[in-house]
Amino acid sequence: MIDGKRVAVVVPAHDEEELIGRTLASIPAFVDRIYVVDDRSQDATAARAAESQDPRVEVLAHDRNRGVGAAIVTGYKRALDEKVDVTAVMAADGQMDPGDLETLAAAVVRGEVDYAKANRLFTGQAWELMPRHRYLGNAVLSMLTKIASGYWHVADSQSGFTAVSRPMLQQLDLDRIYPRYGFPNDMLVHLNVWNARVRDFPSRPIYNVGERSGIKLWKVIPSIAWLLFKGFFWRLREKYVIRDFHPLVFFYALGIVMSTLGLALGAWVAIERIFLGGDITAGTATLVALLLISGTQFTLFAMWFDMESNKDLR
Repeated sequence: MIDGKRVAVVVPAHDEEELIGRTLASIPAFVDRIYVVDDRSQDATAARAAESQDPRVEVLAHDRNRGVGAAIVTGYKRALDEKVDVTAVMAADGQMDPGDLETLAAAVVRGEVDYAKANRLFTGQAWELMPRHRYLGNAVLSMLTKIASGYWHVADSQSGFTAVSRPMLQQLDLDRIYPRYGFPNDMLVHLNVWNARVRDFPSRPIYNVGERSGIKLWKVIPSIAWLLFKGFFWRLREKYVIRDFHPLVFFYALGIVMSTLGLALGAWVAIERIFLGGDITAGTATLVALLLISGTQFTLFAMWFDMESNKDLR
């Protein structure tokens, strides 16, 4: 417990028989419950977790592989059933520093935030310790997540080391959140619709402890980018049209339409000039420039309005 509030940790696990025991042993004593969710592992992950002598540990098993996000949701639902006040998430591969867990959970316990997440990019160690391709991939997805979620102050979007309050979990439609690697990104989108207060906390990156990454960036980045594209429009509709109204939706709409028309017209004129030898009239060039400049301005104004609307959610 922390200040009389019960704390649980969800440990999603898939083929982590070598590291699951060490991870469970590292979880601090203030944690009241530990939910290990075995996502249909092909090895002895569930058996190793069940061998733990820690009475706080409960093993929950999926009958099929449903994804890391689905495993986290299973743990969240179990925490809600047991009326746990704060529920954290730690990976089973030992890459999350248990020393940072109290910082995350305590911020939620004290009511400072509804959702606390670790940020490995705050320190200069990230560039030195993280594989370069993962660091750069994280940077790209973090920028896209800022736009899609409205949490412009949050970075390291792929960090799954988090803590969330029970009232916020009760409001979320957990079954709607993306069940696989894009779960942390989609979670932020859903939290923003409910005006959840979210804050990053520095966390030490941990690598080379025997972990095995199944992430293929050439597959993950396009799929998560598409997920964020859809989530962006869903958030605008839910937050700024259905639940309340904000004129930024008009700015985004005008920005997207005018920029698209400008790019399409500019491409057509360029193709015609290159392949058909046509002339570019001053009027056409002016129209293309006007569409692109106006579209860019409308989009930037929409982003600024979005930042202002969400500046207190930290």
